[in-house]
Amino acid sequence: MARLEAPCPSCAAPVEFKSRTSLVMICPFCQSVVARGDKKLEDHGRVADLVETQSPLKLDVKGKFRGKPFRIVGRVQYQHSAGGIWDEWYAQFPNGKWGWLAEAQGRFYMTFQKKVKDESGLPKLESLNAGAKIKLGDNEFTVAEVGEGTTAGAEGDIPFDFHPGVTHPFADLYGPDGQYATLDYGGQPAGYIGWQVSLDEIGLVGLRATEKAARRIEAKTVNCPQCAGALKLQAPDETQRVSCPYCSALLDCDRGNLQYLETLTTKVTPLIEMGAQGTLFDVKYIVIGFMQRSVTFDRKYFWTEYLLYNPDVGFRWLVHSDEHWSFAEPLSPADLHDYKTSAAWNGRTFKLFQRAIARVEYVLGEFYWKVAVGEEVTCRDLICPPYAISIERSLAVAPAGKQISGERAKMNLGEVNMSLGTYVPHEVIEKAFALKAELPRSWKVAPNQPLPCDRRIYLHWLMFGLAMGIIYLGAAAMSSTADPWLLAWALCLVSVLPIGVGFVNHSFDVKRWSESDYSPYAKGDD
Repeated sequence: MARLEAPCPSCAAPVEFKSRTSLVMICPFCQSVVARGDKKLEDHGRVADLVETQSPLKLDVKGKFRGKPFRIVGRVQYQHSAGGIWDEWYAQFPNGKWGWLAEAQGRFYMTFQKKVKDESGLPKLESLNAGAKIKLGDNEFTVAEVGEGTTAGAEGDIPFDFHPGVTHPFADLYGPDGQYATLDYGGQPAGYIGWQVSLDEIGLVGLRATEKAARRIEAKTVNCPQCAGALKLQAPDETQRVSCPYCSALLDCDRGNLQYLETLTTKVTPLIEMGAQGTLFDVKYIVIGFMQRSVTFDRKYFWTEYLLYNPDVGFRWLVHSDEHWSFAEPLSPADLHDYKTSAAWNGRTFKLFQRAIARVEYVLGEFYWKVAVGEEVTCRDLICPPYAISIERSLAVAPAGKQISGERAKMNLGEVNMSLGTYVPHEVIEKAFALKAELPRSWKVAPNQPLPCDRRIYLHWLMFGLAMGIIYLGAAAMSSTADPWLLAWALCLVSVLPIGVGFVNHSFDVKRWSESDYSPYAKGDD
């Protein structure tokens, strides 16, 4: 298809298809969707304005993926049915090949379309469940989310017949070795398979200097519609909900525009202030959100979570439970072998600690999803100290004011989120955030708290015992007067410490599992 320049059918301004294989381009003058027809250009309507984000990408940026050069020529923004937006950038490769560079929550995915003749070439949409395993090509993928996105803003050249305002049911999947896939069921079903990538890995050049060096947090100040208090949004392009610290109003946030939802009656004071900055694991974060959650067994048990943000790495969590702290980061579902009552990750075996339904009790600050008091997810916690894996499954609902019928009503809308928590000593938190007061301590044992005594003492004990045995054998070979009882008493003496360590560690571990229904020390448990 030849390069084409012609008047826009909407405003008559000159438009040019920069790629010979693109089917649609967005008129830069009137924001109309201009499509190539059989004999003339066609107007497919106007797109919504693009939401300003902190993305380092832009049109005409050049890069390399696995040695192949490409150029970004177009972008489409999608509105998620649960709130939030994500960008898909279109990368043109030599010989007319296209790549889809998706960007969401600070992560990037380069994918390529997998040719399918019809829907029979892909799994049925209604058969997909978050957490399920399916086969794509030669690899097994884990379904991370089944959801819906609606086409919104766009710019540049686009390689498919784009129409604004069209809903696309989709499924996101993760595979081994960083593989990623999206199944799109909007219109003609299509599968896209690729990898999660970093900007360095795809050799992007032509970025603005400040963006190429590091994306900085650009806060935005807005006013609460309920009390007019000034609120500073630290992640304005990601924030979907924010609560006002002055009047306790929970606000919906759409591109920085706030709308009152409800007044929160419960109030919980965080131990780390909103806006505090601290460095954990060599990365500087800012605290932008705080929530209290609960689970119910014989009674309600509460814990709190702090949402950390860095524009280069995205979101992380600090979890505070029973006066203990853990640092939580996202975990790809494909990296975990889940056996329900146990799991394997990175050569470690995790044991099930608890199953429960977690409920949101209170929120403060800003969040990247439409959080609400009363929101519930099913959760499963597995431990291998000092690590803990949390698996949360949520069920999505139809967007407000919309009815879902027909085949779409059969969709298993939902998402599975997995996170890896690492136990963090109190002193590390106090130093990282320069806290003036000491954090409260507890005599309770945290599920992922490391054992108090180092198990390497057993190796030292074994080596010392072997050395004593070798010395005795040498002495016995040289003299018949060598006393074996002296060796026995010496071995007993040096065994006192490792036996004591074993007793302390065992007691500690029993105490750790005392509040779990899945304790390996409980009689009759599997």
